[in-house]
Amino acid sequence: MRLDNVRLSYGGKPVLRGLSFTAEAGKTTALVGPSGAGKTTVFNLLTRLVDPDGGAVTVGGVPVSTLDLGTLRDMFSMVAQDAALFDETIRENVLLGRTDVSEATLARALEVAHVTEFTDTMPLGLDTPAGPRGSALSGGQRQRVAIARAVLRNAPILLLDEATSALDTASEAKVAQALSHLSEGRTTLVIAHRLSTVRDADRIVVIVEGEAVEQGTHDELLARGGAYAGLCRMQLVE
Repeated sequence: MRLDNVRLSYGGKPVLRGLSFTAEAGKTTALVGPSGAGKTTVFNLLTRLVDPDGGAVTVGGVPVSTLDLGTLRDMFSMVAQDAALFDETIRENVLLGRTDVSEATLARALEVAHVTEFTDTMPLGLDTPAGPRGSALSGGQRQRVAIARAVLRNAPILLLDEATSALDTASEAKVAQALSHLSEGRTTLVIAHRLSTVRDADRIVVIVEGEAVEQGTHDELLARGGAYAGLCRMQLVE
């Protein structure tokens, strides 16, 4: 995936100001930076929820604007900060109406996502109601259900939008482990506020006011003592 000199404004206000970076196939690229820097807009551009005012957005060298919308979106799985669950059973929330999933395939997805760790302790197991918007489950449990969905979807590109930021430390560790399994062999793009969650990314792109001001690994960016190092220092103080 590549963004090349991408520009975008909302209501005349510039959001992206010539943003350029490449997310290499099969590797993990993290987008970090202050709130409002334009990180989530990148996901919207890739899935064509919005189109840029200028520049190029490509996947596999092909402009996303030339791809059929359904074909394009089938390339992506997404796990966001707020997992959207329905007032149905956990099983139905994972399957989302699919009838082509074998019990063995479902069991593997549940295991990879660590869902069975909590459903095995419930009297109704997978047939436990999730409640309105998943209210019968904890935040960490809802995230793991969302990850199981993404495992079943088996798309080549994984988008993670602050997927662990709202969780306590214990839940975050479980969800992070599940995400690690999910990202294996996939092109992964991560938006993260907690920099500790992206220190092992293959590439970190620091976005400030709609521009990529730094790119590199965690160690490289720390050594430069620039914007990324400043963000790390700020989080240590917090």
